[in-house]
Amino acid sequence: MGPGYLLLGVDTGGTFTDMVLLREGRPVVHKVLSTPDDPSRAILAGLAQLGVEQQIGVFVHGSTVATNAVLEHKGAKTGLITTQGFRDVLEIGRQTRPKLYDLRVQKVPPLVPRSLRVEVLERLNERGEVLTPLDEDSIHLALETLRSADIEAVAISLLFSFANPDHEQRVAHAARAMGLYVSTSCEVLPEFREYERTSTVVLNSYVGPLIDRYLERLEQRLPTHTMLRIMQSNGGSISGAMARREAARTLLSGPAAGVVGAAYVAQASGIDKVITIDIGGTSTDVALVDGAITETTDGNVGGYPSKLPMIDIHTVGAGGGSIAWFDLGGAFRVGPRSAGANPGPVAYGQGGEEVTVTDAHVVLGRLIPDAFLGGDMRLDVEGAKGTMSKLAQRLNTSLEEAALGVIRIANVNMEAAIRVISVERGSDPRHFALVAFGGAGPLHACELAAALRIPRVLIPTTPGVLSALGMLVADTLKDYVRTVMIAAEEASEVIASVLADLEQQGRHDLDSEGIPPEKMIIERLLDLRYVGQSYELIVPFEDDIVKAIDGFHALHEQRFGYSDPHEHVQVVSVRLKARGLVDRPELERQEVTPDADIIPIATRRVIFAGANGPVARDTPLYDRASLHPGGLLMGPAIITQYDTTTVVPPEWRVQVDAVSNLVIEFLVERD
Repeated sequence: MGPGYLLLGVDTGGTFTDMVLLREGRPVVHKVLSTPDDPSRAILAGLAQLGVEQQIGVFVHGSTVATNAVLEHKGAKTGLITTQGFRDVLEIGRQTRPKLYDLRVQKVPPLVPRSLRVEVLERLNERGEVLTPLDEDSIHLALETLRSADIEAVAISLLFSFANPDHEQRVAHAARAMGLYVSTSCEVLPEFREYERTSTVVLNSYVGPLIDRYLERLEQRLPTHTMLRIMQSNGGSISGAMARREAARTLLSGPAAGVVGAAYVAQASGIDKVITIDIGGTSTDVALVDGAITETTDGNVGGYPSKLPMIDIHTVGAGGGSIAWFDLGGAFRVGPRSAGANPGPVAYGQGGEEVTVTDAHVVLGRLIPDAFLGGDMRLDVEGAKGTMSKLAQRLNTSLEEAALGVIRIANVNMEAAIRVISVERGSDPRHFALVAFGGAGPLHACELAAALRIPRVLIPTTPGVLSALGMLVADTLKDYVRTVMIAAEEASEVIASVLADLEQQGRHDLDSEGIPPEKMIIERLLDLRYVGQSYELIVPFEDDIVKAIDGFHALHEQRFGYSDPHEHVQVVSVRLKARGLVDRPELERQEVTPDADIIPIATRRVIFAGANGPVARDTPLYDRASLHPGGLLMGPAIITQYDTTTVVPPEWRVQVDAVSNLVIEFLVERD
């Protein structure tokens, strides 16, 4: 990046497009309403409003294009080529029921219908040895069948291609000659498990053409000197060119950037054990960071498995735009359906007619009508109250009780998500801090922490756009894997050979991304399991197989409550991460002034939940910009800023630390 150029992070969400611009090391925050039909329109409008179109040197982007295509089944028309006899692997899957006791449950339909799944005559064994040579006529017939169906993309997943890619590469060569977008499992995911591998490569082809067109369109509208980088699900960024080839790596790019940003700001405050919660307009994303960000290779997007490494994020359909409704049995629900950006909540004044979580906060006085988005958007309080009153009549309760009920149900959904990534995986949330961000995160954080007995809440300086900030501090990151299936005590030579090959590839790819050798970090990992198990755990590998096995036993004990050091261990796959370190901007530290005076800008009536129902409290209103390091205030309080509003209930205390993060703690001792 040349002198004078700026660094920009952009996170395209369902409701808002968030922008963070680094100017002289300080973040400049901006938000615009998203344009779901063409996300680039909102981006270009935001750049125009900031007046920096020609000054952007590096543009790091997290996009929902791939995610939405899968969730809405609006991806490219895709064909699948597989080994003869295996065309139905997507249909068969793991033969698991999505909901065990639901007699009417329907599995999600495969992204590739059976008519577009074709076979070629070939067969390898598990060692990659040829049992049946690849038949050239079957390739021609398969491709002609797909050509006649007018497909746009093709996924190729042949049996045991991770052990020998030759057959897949020959089929791919013929498919690319037809001008199709082609994904092969030997390139995207050279790993065992036929169903998950096939599902992953299908996802890549399904979203690939959309990502390709979107990024091409965006690049054409950006200045030629601007370098476009794309956020991945694993918490690192890659070039736009690589994102076009391996589009499935961007499926959870926005949420992943949020976790990276949350870990970054928490570390600046001296906290390394955190639970992150990102509450946006349509969903809530939670993750756990216990010294290091937790990853998984068992991801799932819209019901479709992906084995590509991604940050272990659990998502529920609960956000500021979540709609309150009644099911067929008359039960009161909130979400997962959302009002989105258009028409949005009733309070947005854009034609919304259904009660949302945001409307409930407006009714309770927690959102300030003339301070929303720094005053750029005025909220319609009377409209929100009018719609809420109809809900209150149906519930036979007061306006305030109905609004509290909406928030309470949304909170229960969010609490359940936090339990999934903590309690259900052997971690006690009481030993962590809750880092809350997203446009609605600070509104709910303290109530969620109280319910889960989390002692401390951290609100970053720019919580509403933390995902965009996370993109600016994310390293360049590439993941590689190769299945080996070998007994651990016999694996040393095989592991060393495979890692040497993967490291050579990783350094080459980082070099092609412009990363100098001194900025390259190589991380080695192994997938280990007890012999006979059907699942693995990923452990670090530091050229000592005995130490890796000991780490596996300890991790197995933590995750599942038991381990057996006398049982034989198997190395399933060898993994490598090639990381290109970025120069992270330092958060500005200021001198802490104990008991710094904090003067409220106003006082307003705010409704909180009491033991016997709604309680109205005269609540001080503070401007976040006036809270200086060392400042201390007691709840109840409302803290406003451009990108969010923080609600501090009674019995909570707020301290402003040296990097201007808000550290909020519960005052009453709990068991």
